Amino acid sequence: MDARRRNLLVATLLGAAAVLGGCGTTSGSAADDDRLTVLAAASLRGPLGDLEPAFEAAHPGTDLVLSFGGSADLADQVEAGAPADVVATADETTMARLSDGGFVEPATTFATNRLTVVVPRDNPAGVTGLADLGRDDVDVVVCAPRVPCGRAADALADGALVTLHRVSEEASVTDVLAKVALGEADAGLVYETDAASEPDRVLAIDTPEAQSVVNRYPVAVLTGSAQPDAARAWVELLTGEEGRAALAGAGFGLP
Repeated sequence: MDARRRNLLVATLLGAAAVLGGCGTTSGSAADDDRLTVLAAASLRGPLGDLEPAFEAAHPGTDLVLSFGGSADLADQVEAGAPADVVATADETTMARLSDGGFVEPATTFATNRLTVVVPRDNPAGVTGLADLGRDDVDVVVCAPRVPCGRAADALADGALVTLHRVSEEASVTDVLAKVALGEADAGLVYETDAASEPDRVLAIDTPEAQSVVNRYPVAVLTGSAQPDAARAWVELLTGEEGRAALAGAGFGLP
């Protein structure tokens, strides 16, 4: 079995395990045909979780399952046929990949985000800005290049002419945040919304260079959804007034 087929098989198994095992946020137990599975970028955990009660109240009997991860991994799951109804990614490039493959209906961009430098609360390396992430004595953790936050980190560093002293590359932005919060790295690059979610564990450092590198988040219904009407209703909630309020409250920009 070649590497790509093996990776797709693993993605399928992981996706199925996430759904059957209740990965992410679940509510109650429902038959498979009453389950609506939403695959979403890890940075969306807060606002999507906030919207779950409203959606289930408006759709009695529907069990909303929110499964979060790195956007590239989510796309792998979709391409491998993992059961899901909606996908929301942290960049348009990943969604375009799914669109080109015929896996999704036309996507809607619903939020924006930017990177910021974060350090442990005590800032042991004395980081004051993005330029310090090029110092040999500053251990930096970032997302892997195949992940939207990794591509954004590379674009940010390249634009600022900074060679990051990276010691680790992670599969999702929440993994980067966790390493910094635990003191396993001196600094990291995460989305502003993630930094704001952990004010007691990390310190966000002003990163004005990030204004030129903006991630745009699209959402789409999967063409293979078993519940297309409910899936479209979820997208309407996310992109509507209530969804925009939840996103803004979490620090996301609105297109």
